[in-house]
Amino acid sequence: MQWQRSLGLCALPFPAGRCITTLFHQHGFLTFLFPLGRARKCRQTSEHHGAGWTRLGVKGDGPVTFVRVEYNSVVLGDSSKVDASPGGSVRYNFATTFDCHPEGPHSLDDIAHKPLLFTVIEVLPKEKKQKEEKTVTLGQAVMDLLPLLQGLCEFDATLPVYPVLGSPLETLRPDAKCAINVAVSVQESLLSLWQLSEGNLLRVTVEAAYAVPEVFVPTGPQQNYMAGLQVPAFGEKEWPFLFKNGVLKFGGEKEPVPRPKRWPVTNILAPGGQNIPDSFITGGAYEEEDGELNTPEEKDLRIQGETIKKRIVWDLERRCYLDPVAVLCFRKRIADCRYWPVEITRVPVVTSTKGKGGKGEKGGGGGAGADEEQISFHGVVYVDLVPLLYPGVKRIRGAFRVLPYHDSEVFERTKCLFSLFRDIGHQAALNKYGPIGMYTPHTKGILGKNTKEEKLPKEVIMRKVSNTVRKDASDTTIEAAVSLCQNMEGQQYAESGTFLVIEFALDRALVPKRLPEELASRVKEMIPPRPQLPRRTTGAKKAVEDYHSQVTSIAGAVLDEYHELFGRQLAEGFAIDSHTLEDQKVQLNYELNSSGKYFAFKEQLKHAVVKIVREKYLKTTAFDNLDQLQAFLSELYVYLVDQMHVALNQVLSQQTPSPPPPSFTTSEQLRLFAREAQISGDYDLAATYYQERLSRDRQDIQNWLDYGAFCLLTEDNLKAQECFREAVSLDPSHLHSILLCGIMAVMLENYEEAEVFLEDATCLEPSSVLAWTMLGLFYDIQENGIQVEMAFHEAAKLQKSRLAKERPPAEGADGGAHKLPASPSGAECHIPSTEELVSDDVADTAMKTQADSQEPGVTIHRPEDEKIPKTAKRLSIVSSRIKLPPPKVSDDVADIATKSPADSQEPAVTIHRPEEDAPVKLPRRMSLAASRMRLSAPKEKLAAVALEPEPFPPPPLQPTASIFMETISFLMEVNALQFVHRALAHELLCPQGGPSCDYYLVLAQTYMLKKEYSKTEECLEKAVQIDFLNPEVWAQKGHLCYLTGDFTEAKACYERTVSFVTNAKDMHFVYLRLGTIYLERKEYDKAKHIYLLASKKSPSCLTWLGVGIACYRLKEMAEAEDALSEANALNNNNAEVWAYLALVCMQGGRQLEAEQSYKYAVKLELADKDLLQEIKEVQLAVGFGDPSF
Repeated sequence: MQWQRSLGLCALPFPAGRCITTLFHQHGFLTFLFPLGRARKCRQTSEHHGAGWTRLGVKGDGPVTFVRVEYNSVVLGDSSKVDASPGGSVRYNFATTFDCHPEGPHSLDDIAHKPLLFTVIEVLPKEKKQKEEKTVTLGQAVMDLLPLLQGLCEFDATLPVYPVLGSPLETLRPDAKCAINVAVSVQESLLSLWQLSEGNLLRVTVEAAYAVPEVFVPTGPQQNYMAGLQVPAFGEKEWPFLFKNGVLKFGGEKEPVPRPKRWPVTNILAPGGQNIPDSFITGGAYEEEDGELNTPEEKDLRIQGETIKKRIVWDLERRCYLDPVAVLCFRKRIADCRYWPVEITRVPVVTSTKGKGGKGEKGGGGGAGADEEQISFHGVVYVDLVPLLYPGVKRIRGAFRVLPYHDSEVFERTKCLFSLFRDIGHQAALNKYGPIGMYTPHTKGILGKNTKEEKLPKEVIMRKVSNTVRKDASDTTIEAAVSLCQNMEGQQYAESGTFLVIEFALDRALVPKRLPEELASRVKEMIPPRPQLPRRTTGAKKAVEDYHSQVTSIAGAVLDEYHELFGRQLAEGFAIDSHTLEDQKVQLNYELNSSGKYFAFKEQLKHAVVKIVREKYLKTTAFDNLDQLQAFLSELYVYLVDQMHVALNQVLSQQTPSPPPPSFTTSEQLRLFAREAQISGDYDLAATYYQERLSRDRQDIQNWLDYGAFCLLTEDNLKAQECFREAVSLDPSHLHSILLCGIMAVMLENYEEAEVFLEDATCLEPSSVLAWTMLGLFYDIQENGIQVEMAFHEAAKLQKSRLAKERPPAEGADGGAHKLPASPSGAECHIPSTEELVSDDVADTAMKTQADSQEPGVTIHRPEDEKIPKTAKRLSIVSSRIKLPPPKVSDDVADIATKSPADSQEPAVTIHRPEEDAPVKLPRRMSLAASRMRLSAPKEKLAAVALEPEPFPPPPLQPTASIFMETISFLMEVNALQFVHRALAHELLCPQGGPSCDYYLVLAQTYMLKKEYSKTEECLEKAVQIDFLNPEVWAQKGHLCYLTGDFTEAKACYERTVSFVTNAKDMHFVYLRLGTIYLERKEYDKAKHIYLLASKKSPSCLTWLGVGIACYRLKEMAEAEDALSEANALNNNNAEVWAYLALVCMQGGRQLEAEQSYKYAVKLELADKDLLQEIKEVQLAVGFGDPSF
């Protein structure tokens, strides 16, 4: 060890260039200089100005003090002994140095996590016959050298002096503190620019282990509780992180937050100096952690462990500089193994009779004189560090379960061959040069041929290596069993539910994330904003309109001039003869010419006349001869005079022009018409409606998105991409437009653009579940597993957070029970949240819960001969909306549940509630909804079942739909079927998902769009088995039967859908198709009712046409004409509407209107031959209607 003492003096303030700089030796050693200034007492008031150190002496006034500088357990030097000044300050003027080298006693790792210590010592006055001076330690100051690893070459700080135990400094008032000024400098930066830009700083904080085994007691032999891990710091060499001297505490209260983090060293005497400045443990919500115990179900376990049970507290932060090679190695290790082992153990502390030898304890030394002792309670924590590979993530914190340490399991999960405590030894791990055993197999060869392996000397090879790594594979099973038997103490961690709270933090993210500004600029480069140009009417019409406006303006000016000359005689009722009028005209012309206004009026008209010549007559070149010019001037004069009269007549006319007739269709109606044509398969008509919306308003983003989604359905991907990009150009921050551009980029295999679009969507709305899920689906296509996990994890977290905000406050009166909405009859169905029993002796089936309920309560009985009323049917539908855990269903119940409930003659179950005498009748099949309720049926003829609610905590918050089903809803709306199938695949694997009713519904819709009707039928049958009370299931089944021509079954399905209380997603097309079936079957009353329902909710040409046809067949001619007129107003290009109008007019004897209607029906090419034949027959019967004969 090389260090220099008193190389120079420096008084405060430190002028530039006075500090002794870093010296470079031949072997590359770095030398640090610490010039000490004066220690002073900081005062907030002036009355204590002269107190200073004089009050702090142990004996007498004017104490003599000096400062001892210590680093890494090595004393760098002592300052001179200086008397305190009367003002209370001391000027030490002391400088010292030490060397830093990767292989020396003071390395960059030491700089990262070990502080520089300044101990203030008082020299006591010598007493009589005293040979040696006695000293008393007053306090310590602690200086963090981390700025040197951040590129600084010099810095200074004012450090507080913390009193040691028993020091006079403890008696100071709170407003009076001592401080010392220190400056640090090096000649050049410790790190090169490459190391600063590519390296990183790792911080590992071990907070506490909670719920430790009960055998841990503070009495008996003293124990050292330790945690440790290995981290690649320099190249491929791994350094140990040891966290020693954990404090065993009893339960009773939570650890306070925020609380300071402590230095991982043990030679700090002052209690206040053990805390790292500006570094605190802040805690946080369990749901926001990255560990294992962060779900709502495990919240009680966390609270109990952190409050009631024993814990071991460290609160130590260990820092380490990772050079660029180590950063690559660290990232590779995480990607390959995912889990990082953190060991925990207990070692007895035995006072050694030998002298102390440690100069450079790594990670904080243990108790004084701790020898290499047998470890016990050897456990391991598998920390999932994959989140550190998420873009932009720099910190993870969470609680991780402590498991017993077994070689085979550790190797399987982490590929780590050696144990830090058992194979290397907790004392050997403190070796400055690092044992060879700290290399793991997969760290070598990561960096390729350019990295040379260093050969370590034999004396640094570890003393103990686990024999299991050299055994044959055939002995693995035997050794695993032996390992299990040998670590019975570690098994107690698992039995006690011990968990360790630990934090990993980096200065820079391992995977950088692109900034939102960069993504936005990339999007603008690909799709530049194109603001719509203002509409400008040009051409002949515009030129004539400008001429009219100028004539009107000049006429008004001439009229004002006339009023100034002659007054308003006409307005006052005076009659003017022709002679007087002619005189006024002459006088007016004279005034206009003499004042120059006549010339101004000519100039005002000149520009408008020139525009008419250019735009109306297209004359832009000179005439060939004078005759052509005269002819043109004559024609132009006549035209200008005529247009002048038109303009003057408009001014003098007292009639205001009638406003243009309003448009009968809105943008939403046009969208509805387009979807009607789209569902019926008339894509040309649908495209016409979508284009009509765009022609009306090209600034509406939704118009572009709807047309683009239609183009996706017709597989016109290029046109769809153009629509979506046009939407982005109108609003670059519109989320759905950005997502759809990303989807189109994926479909067109432009993956780089797709990533930019989808990442930009997450930056535009970071709280969007849809954006993060779409990003995860994209990374799934790219087979980037880590990014997939990151995106889906973020989406799930956002969904839980949103549901927590939307969750209504718990009601204390109902004991956690849930009430269904009221039925049409006004009764409520009460569904307790506790588990219950329901009997069904007819089915003789059972659905058992995991825990039987024994609460007495309400009796359920079933009358033998009572039919199910319609109200009971509707009431039962609500049960399909309650999400309860799936029960275990017996085969008999499953068979019954799969039967079609078309008949309504089954017995009903009557629930007598205690608060009301009137029973609520529910259909028996409600009890068979396997995916909705947990029920249990004992085999008895008549059963009494307990349904009385009991106070019970509310069930854990579960999302009603997974993140994938939320995303699928959006993807189905935009017809992005490629992503739909990928999202459905993830839904099967999702813990909240699986083959649910919604899953099969979406899958059936995708097959239906592809016209694969057999697969559609299979999916719908499975959906019916899961939830036959879902109206959407019956609606889709009705559509399938309608498309396949089974109108009888379609009619039954549609009628069932309409009878439900809860509507299906899109009832409009259910009404249309059901009405069509009624018309075909000549059930005109029902058809009229259904079409009127559709017209009331979403009127369209087809709905009013259906009403008109039904009324015409019912001989209700007035209502039929009104309905057909509404249909014609919404769409005057429908030939069928004109045909029925012709029939109505012929029945009413109106020949002209009948002939006009018939003419348009033929002109629009009426396709219904039967209807055309009916028209001809009526024409023959009434004798008119066809103008051709």
